[in-house]
Amino acid sequence: MFPKPIEKQPRAAQITYQAMLPLALLLWLGPLLAVALFSVKPAADFTNANYWGLPSSFEGAFNYGQVFFNSDMPRYLLNSFMITVPTVIGAVALSCMTGFALGIYKFKSNLWIFFMFVAGNFVPFQILMVPVRDLTLELGLYNTKTGLVLFHIAFQTGFCTLFMRNFIRALPFELIEAARVEGISEIRIFWYVVLPLMKPAIAALSVLIFTFIWNDYFWAVVLTQGAESQPVTAGITSFNAQFRAAYQLMSAGSIVAALPPVAMFFLMQKHFIAGLTLGAVK
Repeated sequence: MFPKPIEKQPRAAQITYQAMLPLALLLWLGPLLAVALFSVKPAADFTNANYWGLPSSFEGAFNYGQVFFNSDMPRYLLNSFMITVPTVIGAVALSCMTGFALGIYKFKSNLWIFFMFVAGNFVPFQILMVPVRDLTLELGLYNTKTGLVLFHIAFQTGFCTLFMRNFIRALPFELIEAARVEGISEIRIFWYVVLPLMKPAIAALSVLIFTFIWNDYFWAVVLTQGAESQPVTAGITSFNAQFRAAYQLMSAGSIVAALPPVAMFFLMQKHFIAGLTLGAVK
């Protein structure tokens, strides 16, 4: 079922792989490198059609200074942190508890409840756009960071529960039985026995959810408007109106917006890989 390692492939396949790998890497990183290059160019390079050449002069400090000190970028970044961090904490905390309940306890509707969490992941967001927007208006949560956090938690808990429930079911059940024999309450079993074993999964899931919520654009545009509540992904679009085709400033703003999830991934890389590969080898 799984592909053979490249070392076990025929020599021709290995040579093709080695030849195509740099090309694939260039195609993958090409757009990001182009945006990074644009962010240090002067505006004159764009009027002179110098799209792919080296900058005629390096204006990185000026461009990034404009983004930070002459725009609402700091506020958008702060909004993103105020939306993303509570969402990650809320979704992961709820999924740990629901995953524990669905993975440990055996009751009649266990499987049906689990299927409901799984099925929620397959509902396209576009179908829910109008009812969710109307609901936020009725609840007074439209154009608030709180509303965006609550709806992100609601939508992400399904996937997170699927992830956590499967992880908990792979844990040795003998540990929980031994704790029950010792008379430990279920809450203490969850807190002192199961939760410490879930640290790799929690780290991996936190990185995934942080990246997804930070990069979300759809719900940010549907549920918020203006610099008071919009995250950075939606705020970048306001650069069009503020700077009017200043592509070097938009590129600098895009690089700034992309840095936090990249930093988060590299800081948590060790735990992220451990969480994804845990249980892959018995």
